Amino acid sequence: MSQRFDVIVVGGGPSGLTAAQRLASRGFKVLVVERGRRPGSKNVYGGRIYAHVLDRLYPEYVKEAPVERWVRKERLTMLTKDSGVTVEFEIKSVEHKSFTAYLTNFTEWLSRKAEAAGALIVTETPVDSLVIRDGRVVGVRSGADEVYGDVVIVAEGINRLVLESSGLTPKLQPSVVGLGVKEVIKLGRSEINERFNLDDDEGLAWALAGYPTHYVPGGAFIYTNKDAITLGIVVYLEHGAKLDAPVHELIEEFRLHPFISRLLKGGQLLEYSAHLTPIAGLGAMPDRLYGNGYLVVGDAAGFLLHLGILIRGVDFAMESGNLAAEAVVKAHDEGKYDEEALSVYWRLLNESFILREFRAFRNAHKVLNNPRLYSDYVMLMNSFMARYFDVDGTPRRIWDTFMSSKGKLTLTDMAKDALSLVMNL
Repeated sequence: MSQRFDVIVVGGGPSGLTAAQRLASRGFKVLVVERGRRPGSKNVYGGRIYAHVLDRLYPEYVKEAPVERWVRKERLTMLTKDSGVTVEFEIKSVEHKSFTAYLTNFTEWLSRKAEAAGALIVTETPVDSLVIRDGRVVGVRSGADEVYGDVVIVAEGINRLVLESSGLTPKLQPSVVGLGVKEVIKLGRSEINERFNLDDDEGLAWALAGYPTHYVPGGAFIYTNKDAITLGIVVYLEHGAKLDAPVHELIEEFRLHPFISRLLKGGQLLEYSAHLTPIAGLGAMPDRLYGNGYLVVGDAAGFLLHLGILIRGVDFAMESGNLAAEAVVKAHDEGKYDEEALSVYWRLLNESFILREFRAFRNAHKVLNNPRLYSDYVMLMNSFMARYFDVDGTPRRIWDTFMSSKGKLTLTDMAKDALSLVMNL
């Protein structure tokens, strides 16, 4: 097979499909090559999408996109085996800031947008490597077939197999990724509303730390859909050797925790999935996001912002696809797709919220990699609350109760950690 396109997109996720739609709508001949049976079938993510990018790129999404629930309740819990300390924020005004969704359905919606604009999407076709001639990417290779294009947009996700096999990026290091495991539990809408105190269109985003990962760096999440609950855990891979149980057992223990199991009573397991996820911000980014004939977007570029409580990926993915499309248009206007022409992508990234936010939180991963956050502080908070609310005739002054609850933590440790959190998150 020998065909030629203006642009070839490797991967049919949010970043690749956004790039394809933007370019096809400008008259470019675009091919999207997707390994899965359909766009989105291989995608794994927590369950929440921040909508500010959609407001610009797809303003009709409020009526058209497969939204499950609009998130209006945020919850954070420090969990032990038999207790938990929770902070919750809720807003009742009707706003469209973020929503829960099944990424498969959302990605299929994006694929229809790309096809309607004129992009050709080919599924069940793995790309083995990029075709590189005289130091320039000129197409993609799948088995014995090669397809050629003026520029290739690599949107293959965090595994980066195509970039690695083409010699354009080194292998991933455990320090920059986490292992996420997710389950989807079917539950009636009325049960979800009652158990999580929600109205029909309201959603909950719940982050938990401590017991779910057996007190090693990582965390757990729960998101409410219309008639299902998404729950999962993420373990920082470089700390995986410290786990005393396999990851698949951790998520089962989490689901069976007495605080969680009562919320899921009567539910039916619909889905189980696992995937690597970038967690290191700028540290997860390849050395180069552009070169002679290619651009890198989405998770392949490391564009997932992990701030412990806030985890954002889809908005960064879509915006990077949008900016890659803009870079291709500008390079086309210059009549060349070499490294110099495509370097405009880096300039656009610097001018966008993407690199502004990643640079603002450049040290977040170092802060969140502190094991004390997931063990000592979880224990401190739960011990303090248990002691303070244990009324037995003994005076419970706050300072004395705090000092007797802090365990091996020193005041110096706590001061340093508090300053680090405030300065970097």
